[in-house]
Amino acid sequence: METQYIREYSHNLGRNMECKLYGHAGRPVLFLPCQDGRFFDFENFHMTDTWAPWIESGQIMVLAVDTIDQETWSDRYGDPYWRIRRYEQWVRYIVDEVAPFLQSLARERGGEAADCGIITFGCSMGATHALNLFLRFPDIFTGTLSLSGIYTAEFGWGDYMDEVVYQNSPVHYMANMPADHPYIEKYNRDCGIVCVGLGAWEDPSTTQRLDQIFREKGIDIWVDFWGYDVNHDWPWWYKQVAYFVPKLLEGK
Repeated sequence: METQYIREYSHNLGRNMECKLYGHAGRPVLFLPCQDGRFFDFENFHMTDTWAPWIESGQIMVLAVDTIDQETWSDRYGDPYWRIRRYEQWVRYIVDEVAPFLQSLARERGGEAADCGIITFGCSMGATHALNLFLRFPDIFTGTLSLSGIYTAEFGWGDYMDEVVYQNSPVHYMANMPADHPYIEKYNRDCGIVCVGLGAWEDPSTTQRLDQIFREKGIDIWVDFWGYDVNHDWPWWYKQVAYFVPKLLEGK
């Protein structure tokens, strides 16, 4: 498997950021690590093995990036006003810096899949980031595989709410999305998959709420609930990736 380590200065974050690319061609996928995780978790937790059939065949190329969860979602005792604005700087880093780089790289390496948009992928808190990016920026992120996420900013900010918290809390902004919002057509054009188990350490409540919202608004995002034996852990995420990626690549 072809890999490339990248370290670049981010103007949005004001510091160097690290990431790693897996693959030589294909549709670009953005991997967001679990809470407080790092870009190398994609490899260290053996998710590369699960994605290998599609990476090595040139169908997909994965860019694994860092988050700044320790400064934002995880810093429960920090100033919430500052923390959410720092998170929004990270969002802008992804949208303004990472996404154009990944799209350009995919086009350079050829293939029709390069022009299909970026798929976001993550598990646990990584899924929280992945779905938020997909829902907020459907012109850039045209697919998502979000596994075992929590989709309310209350997880990181509790009762604190302002306009920036709101725009990063899917259960809030999706509930208030007008039925004729142009994004709905884009969601229905693309392929979004959200999955959660019902077993140990899983919290399906916000996934259930989003499923209800999607149904009410006619949004065709596939929300799938796996059984009570399905735990919040890597072995189940491997199985879910193996099951869903072929369907994700087939589209609608």
